[in-house]
Amino acid sequence: MSDLPPPLGAPVDTSVPYTPAAAAPRPSFVEREPHPTLPIQAALGAVVVLTVSLLASKYVLDAVVRFDWPLVVYVVLLALIGYGPSLAWCVAVSRRWGTGRVAGDLGLTPQWTDLGWGPVIWLAAVGSQLAIGVIVLVLDIPISSNTEGFEELQADRTYIVTLVITAVIAAPLVEELVFRAVVLRGLLSRLPAVGAVAGQAVLFGAAHVDPVRGAGNVGLVMVLSGVGAVFGGAAYLLRRIGATVIAHAIFNGVVLLIVLSGVADDLRDESTVASAVEQRAVVDQADLTEPDRGRDPR
Repeated sequence: MSDLPPPLGAPVDTSVPYTPAAAAPRPSFVEREPHPTLPIQAALGAVVVLTVSLLASKYVLDAVVRFDWPLVVYVVLLALIGYGPSLAWCVAVSRRWGTGRVAGDLGLTPQWTDLGWGPVIWLAAVGSQLAIGVIVLVLDIPISSNTEGFEELQADRTYIVTLVITAVIAAPLVEELVFRAVVLRGLLSRLPAVGAVAGQAVLFGAAHVDPVRGAGNVGLVMVLSGVGAVFGGAAYLLRRIGATVIAHAIFNGVVLLIVLSGVADDLRDESTVASAVEQRAVVDQADLTEPDRGRDPR
């Protein structure tokens, strides 16, 4: 049967033997490019630098916010102390183990599709937050939201605006570079994908521990670890972090908008369940805690 000519139609080239379609060679499956990796020391250094700098920025801001300085001074000060060291570490990692181009080495090169993936990833992160919030409620795990006290600080515009700017602009960029780029890639050099995504998620949650919250850090770390797992999984699948930066910004911005607009107060008054959920609303930004209550609001 293999020697039969093809169907009638076009002229037949008798010099080439006929090959049935079923026997024709098929294109081979193209394997996906492996996710880039970094040495584990790059990941560990990134976590240490960010954790120390976030705590330092919190205590510095609490100490100087009583002074009547222009708002821009507080914003720059908080950004430099809280996120400057981490940006410097990312640059150092890129120069040491990459090409020296941070955006290309760490997956920050933007694509138009990131605008579509960002909201999708955000919705998944909200779902994770709600699911873990239910577990925290059922098991009565202590949790302290890092948005508590905002309603009492409405008059303190300097403090609030400073934190909003850092939480919606600085935190998404720097924390995604640290956890979904450097940390994830460092863990991928030692662990399988699932372990690396889970590891960076737990480290992401732990980086937001604040000694002031005490046992409340347990639930907070659990919730933020769930959010970090969603962001990490998306970054691994997409092989870049542009979409997770957008999702991160939306996540922080929506929570702050709900709390600062007073919507959370209305929900609390109308529903006990809504109150419990609102009390577990968190923003993945370690500095979002109220300053010393003893000072005069400005």
